[in-house]
This record gives sequence, C-alpha cells and structure tokens, in this order.
Amino acid sequence: MEETPMEIGSNKMHGGYNKRYKHYSPTLGCAMTFSVFFPPSSSPSQKFPVLYWLSGLTCNDENFIIKSGAQRTAAAEGISMIAPDTSPRGLNIEGESDSWDFGVGAGYYLNATNEKWKNWRMYDYVVRELPNLISENFEQLDATCASIFGHSMGGHGALTIYLKNLDKYKSVSAFSPIVNPINCAWGQKAFSNYLGTDKFNWEEYDATCLITEYNKISAPILIDQGDEDKFLKDGQLLPHNFEEACKNVGVSLTLRMQPGYDHSYFFIASFIDDHISHHAKALKTV
Repeated sequence: MEETPMEIGSNKMHGGYNKRYKHYSPTLGCAMTFSVFFPPSSSPSQKFPVLYWLSGLTCNDENFIIKSGAQRTAAAEGISMIAPDTSPRGLNIEGESDSWDFGVGAGYYLNATNEKWKNWRMYDYVVRELPNLISENFEQLDATCASIFGHSMGGHGALTIYLKNLDKYKSVSAFSPIVNPINCAWGQKAFSNYLGTDKFNWEEYDATCLITEYNKISAPILIDQGDEDKFLKDGQLLPHNFEEACKNVGVSLTLRMQPGYDHSYFFIASFIDDHISHHAKALKTV
C-alpha cells in the first residue's frame, strides 16, 4: 500500500463531505485510516482551518464522524475536521487484543519505548506524519492553522499534544478526558507496558504534570465532564486534579460539570456545538 491517501468512502452532509482515506504509515508500520469532514466551499481556492479530533478507547476514525453531529456547526463555521484512528492495527503483536483498554484501539497518543510495542507511536503520527500528509495531499486544508480536541483517552491525547506543541495548535478542548493518567488504573496499565516502570517517563504524557511546565497558553482550555460518568466515579478521569494544577499556574480553564450526563456520544453530541465554536474563535483570530 502506498503512503499517498486513497479515498475509500464519501458521504455528503450539511453541504460538505465526510470522506474516509487509507494509507500506509511509515511511523506505525501498518495501513491506517482517517476521516475528514470538508465543509461546503464557495470556490476551489478556499482554504479551511483544521480541527483534529482524537477518539477514546476501543474507537476508530469513524465513531466521531458518525455519532457526534459536529458537522452542522463545522460547516457553518467553515472548519474542516480530521479524525485519525486510535492505534496501529493488523500487526499481530502477541497480546495486542487481549483487553479493551490496551493495545489495539488504545494507543494513548504516546510514543512507546518498550521494544515489543515499538510501533505504537501515535504521538508522532498525530503531531508529525498526519499534518504533513494533509499539507501534501489536500490543498484546501490549511494544516498550519489547526486546533485539537478529543474524548476520554483522546481528550488525554489532545491536552498533552497541545501542551507540548503550543506553536502548532491554536486551542484545545476535551470531553471527559483522562487528565492525570499516572494516578489512575487505565494510565498505569498502559504506561507501564508502553513506557516501562520508570514513572518519571510517564509524566511526559500526563496533562496534570505537563501544565506546570507548558502553561504559556493564549486560549482558554474547555473541558466538559458528565457528573454521572461511570469512569469519573471509578477514579479514571480525575478532572479536579487538572483543575487544581491549572489554578496553581494561572491557566484559564473552563471545567463544566454537566448534571446527569454519562461518558457516551449522547453526551458529546449534546455539547459539541460549544466546542466547535470555542475552536472557531481561536482559528479565526489572526
């Protein structure tokens, strides 16, 4: 398979198009898919800012595109959206599919240092390979004007990637993010396997740790969290740890605890328009 993206699906929506692509990723060593929403265009020369969406555990590039309902507001705002997959696939590494919260569908948007999981380099894929792919193959998308958001594991990815690349992204937001993975069971399982047992190395992919160092932020951070989220109650998400860390360094965070909402796409679809508008302000500010 070639590195150049091949279109494998297209559906018109709100005057624009949801398109799906497949390509070979040198970073991950396997074929990958990603989805793009192209808003309606008034001319062939029109260029659109890019909003990356990172999905959560067990998801692929289609969940957000099919379930979120984000396209209506994205079309109105003239913003394209790009959703990559959540891990390498088809590599047949022993144990890659043994559990739903590790391996396939659970890349955690990091660069694994454990030799067994050396292909799990979703951080490099999202930060470097995918933007380059977009710039080289889609003239109507302006990959130099980008923001990022995500859900759960993808919210973790969006926050950590944003904080470490403030020059690349205009803004960040998240739904139900895993904001302090070094202190929750999901993160400890993933990080110990991907990164080894030295917990100092884990902090590189923990938003609550990173905010103490990377905090020269121009746009406020927006997080929505349902207060009936099972994983919130299980201690996997820890939003108030991140809230306290932001407060300590003077970072503007809007953490909205939404009464009665859970961890699902029903929750995401209820507040997605606010997030698109949040990013539109940043992406359209020169």
